[in-house]
Amino acid sequence: MFEKLNTALSENKPLRFLDFTNEEDKELSSFGLLTRKPLLTVFNLGEAQSAPDLSLDHPSVALMCKLEMEIAQLSAEDAEVFMAEYGIKELSLNRMINLSYELLKEQTFFTVGEDEVRAWVTHRGATAQEAAGEIHTDLSRGFVRAEVVAYEDLTNLGSMNEAKAKGKFRLEGKEYIVKDGDIMHVRSSL
Repeated sequence: MFEKLNTALSENKPLRFLDFTNEEDKELSSFGLLTRKPLLTVFNLGEAQSAPDLSLDHPSVALMCKLEMEIAQLSAEDAEVFMAEYGIKELSLNRMINLSYELLKEQTFFTVGEDEVRAWVTHRGATAQEAAGEIHTDLSRGFVRAEVVAYEDLTNLGSMNEAKAKGKFRLEGKEYIVKDGDIMHVRSSL
């Protein structure tokens, strides 16, 4: 493995472009190798500027920070008009957040209670038991099952009761792969 690293670095190739097995990933994670880290370039532009035409080997996003700060202070209706006037379809901050999640291979799932809704971050491909561990390690150790509904299903149907009535509310076991936007209620024996 270290020969593979040495060869890539000798050729001035960042290590993030190399493929590693899960075991190699675990072994390398303790070294903190800088060129293995995901890279995102953010350009802060003025109103009259356009993004530089660079051919980068990694994702980039161009922000008009001052303009977007002004938009953020407007009401939703005014912001929509302002964005249409400047030809902005999506705020750059949202694009930057989405790119960051992609680069880090992370996703969000939610827990909903009577008095709060919380968003949790877990890695893509996480099982329900692993995601439960993001909330609290005891939930992972005593995991029994997860009650799951997709965010889109809940918002389209309007309530958890409607989701249950339409069969969109599911009971999932330890090996269920959590999807981005899932709403989970974890049942634990602890």
